[in-house]
Amino acid sequence: MQRLHSQIRGYPWGSRDFIAKVQGRPHPTPAPEAELWIGAHPDSPSAVEGGGTLDQLIATTPEASLGADSIAAFGARLPYLMKLLAAQEPLSLQAHPDSEQARAGFAAAHPSYVDAYHKPELMLALEDFEALCGFRPGPESAQLLRALGIASLAPVVESLEAGDLRAAVSTLLGWPAGEREALVAAVAQGDQLAGQLAGYYPDDMGVIVALLLNHVTLRPGEAIWMPAGTLHAYVRGAGVEIMASSDNVLRGGLTRKHIDVAELLRVLRFEPMRIPLLSEQTVSPGVVTWPVPVADFRLSRIRLDGEQPALELTPHGPRTVLCLRGEVSVADKRGAVWLTGGESAFGPADGGPMIFDGAGEIYLASL
Repeated sequence: MQRLHSQIRGYPWGSRDFIAKVQGRPHPTPAPEAELWIGAHPDSPSAVEGGGTLDQLIATTPEASLGADSIAAFGARLPYLMKLLAAQEPLSLQAHPDSEQARAGFAAAHPSYVDAYHKPELMLALEDFEALCGFRPGPESAQLLRALGIASLAPVVESLEAGDLRAAVSTLLGWPAGEREALVAAVAQGDQLAGQLAGYYPDDMGVIVALLLNHVTLRPGEAIWMPAGTLHAYVRGAGVEIMASSDNVLRGGLTRKHIDVAELLRVLRFEPMRIPLLSEQTVSPGVVTWPVPVADFRLSRIRLDGEQPALELTPHGPRTVLCLRGEVSVADKRGAVWLTGGESAFGPADGGPMIFDGAGEIYLASL
């Protein structure tokens, strides 16, 4: 195992407390801290103790680091990225392309595609975590908007009643710019969620589109799954997020970043869906996972009480670990590292069995 020094991304929506608290640093911090990136993504690769970065290490020793199976499936790159995410304010209303869309968009040099990869993601709540995820049935949303009594929303309500989610979303995101602030204000007066979002984005039609989505508050230990084409936004809370290693994000609102409504509408899946909760699966005493329908990653949680014997696991492919709390030794055939809150490490695919000892909580990313 090799200790990593992972970077914090300071987006404006980030928390000034959560990540610093996990790492045992003073808080509130002077600036927001949104995401701790643990992996080899070229935008913020983790540094490897002793020199270089994880992406450089993988480029130098791809076979040993990744394994032949991972290289055959995903190329000579770490196929996933794990994050510790902490949101004090809402994230953008967004969706991600599937693999085919990503390859085509990147090959065509489309400005909204920064790489050729898809970005399905799993979010696991570490505290109460509020999220918007996937479309509710159109008639349910129509009932909510109709109850607001806003005449100008009649065309949207009619589309929703007919089950035409595409028309409803297209109408809202194409609303005349000069009329948006007044409409958002009117909706915000009649709906608590809209009022919360409008406090940050008073002229953003994403405030109203958000009302068409499933609204859920995850409890600690609950997880949701975001497949390609699913419109979603994280509203508030902290969790461990793992995703295919990509930065392809198509935004439609609730942000000051680039918005590409046309491309978002092209990749969205305009189908109602249930809240995409993932079922926890026990692997062994103290070890659970949340199975996902892609091969790019697997997330496991390991809890040690300091009294049981050391725990042995043999995950598939390259491994990264994040210690959330406590003090835990993580070892493979190349050596051991002791990790405390917010610290991380990388284990190559050829590292053999992993041995976990100590008392604490560890999140393991693998294939």
